[in-house]
Amino acid sequence: MPFFRHDGGEIHYQARGRGGPPLVFVHGLACALDDWRHQVRRFAPSRRVVCLDQRGHGRSRGYTSGFDMATLGADLAALLARLRLPPALLVGHSMGCRVILECARTSPAAVAGLALIDGSRLASTSAASAGAATRDAIRQLGYETFFERLFTQMFTPSSDPAIREAVVARAKRMPEVVGAALMVSMVAWDAESVEEALENLQVPVMVLQSTCLNERRERVSLRGDESVPWLAFIRERVRQADMEVVPGVGHFTMLEASDTVNRRIEAMLERIEAGQTPG
Repeated sequence: MPFFRHDGGEIHYQARGRGGPPLVFVHGLACALDDWRHQVRRFAPSRRVVCLDQRGHGRSRGYTSGFDMATLGADLAALLARLRLPPALLVGHSMGCRVILECARTSPAAVAGLALIDGSRLASTSAASAGAATRDAIRQLGYETFFERLFTQMFTPSSDPAIREAVVARAKRMPEVVGAALMVSMVAWDAESVEEALENLQVPVMVLQSTCLNERRERVSLRGDESVPWLAFIRERVRQADMEVVPGVGHFTMLEASDTVNRRIEAMLERIEAGQTPG
């Protein structure tokens, strides 16, 4: 198990295969690199594939602070530099979408393209008010109940029960010092940073969306012909972004619709290799 010593701790990662452009997979909140197992199996035979456990997650160890989007983006950029990768296609899920956008904002030379898997914008008010509201919600429900409800909503009635149970149980094990801080940081980043991060992109972008938050702030699966505010928000700021709705599945698109995700990643790699960029 390789580890990258960085910023007072150790980032656990896996690197397989050869060839480029490389693929780098970034998981979401209270998740781990194994969430990308179907993608690693598909792409590692033909190109360099890297996954990491972000600080506070999985087998990464030794971190007691830095649980915010800016630091996670810097962690990712440092790992890319350590591995001396050529510009890579960064693939993020949920919170990982924010991390790869932050990495692209601060380290654009490391990035050949972005794939955003079921991302969202959780707040559009001020960062301070969004963060305060999130802290209040966690306090009122209690941390474990908050996370259990949050992750239970990420699946549909037809989702594989084994996947649902494993994901929810894993989320409930996330230490409060990590999970609460990252939730607050996510909504603050959405409020104050996501717009700039999208508008400054100069690389191809692909978006796959399978869920959204309804008016009651409940996560629901999308229909094939449905659009959501997050997609419109991206479309207004990123010209030539490729978008597709993946209907009938939950939030963990790469696990529940792996063939679709793999097909779209393959198309994105072909687009990058052909040298197509927004313009």
